[in-house]
Amino acid sequence: MKKIISVALTTLSVSALGFTLESNGIENGYIQEKYGKYGSQTLNGVPSLSLPLKWNNAPKNTKSYALVIEDFDAIPVTGFSWIHWVTIIPGTTTELKENASLENKDIIQGVNSWISKMGGLNKSDASHFGGPAPPDKAHTYTIVLYALDKNLELKSGFYLNELYKEMEGHILDKVILKGNYNK
Repeated sequence: MKKIISVALTTLSVSALGFTLESNGIENGYIQEKYGKYGSQTLNGVPSLSLPLKWNNAPKNTKSYALVIEDFDAIPVTGFSWIHWVTIIPGTTTELKENASLENKDIIQGVNSWISKMGGLNKSDASHFGGPAPPDKAHTYTIVLYALDKNLELKSGFYLNELYKEMEGHILDKVILKGNYNK
């Protein structure tokens, strides 16, 4: 039986095994404006203040975590889901503080979709959090945290498909949190 405390848009989500993920950067189902295009912190014009995230009750043999933040509502506009952040986190970590993308040197960050022609960033600048900036309407952002039974061997600037290949067969559990951001 799947244990669900959260619905699609909350500040806390719980997996079937009790692994939890929460963010005080999401209020009443909405990502706070400062973490997206209405915020004041940018990197080459792209919102760069990453959300604070905290997790608990990871499976016992967790060696590392992988985080993926994606916008599936971008598909009709861009032709693909927009990747906002992809990062590998040490297994001893239980939270990412606000702005961890630019301040936490222990995480390994992959390339986000701001590297695309629509985003215009180079690979180095796109290997960080690139905040919400929905062009057409409010979008829902999916935040997935994976607990893994191994340390991944990827370098900064990796691509999401490389992450999925490395994680294959090593996912102990995952938890999903969602939040909206207004146009």
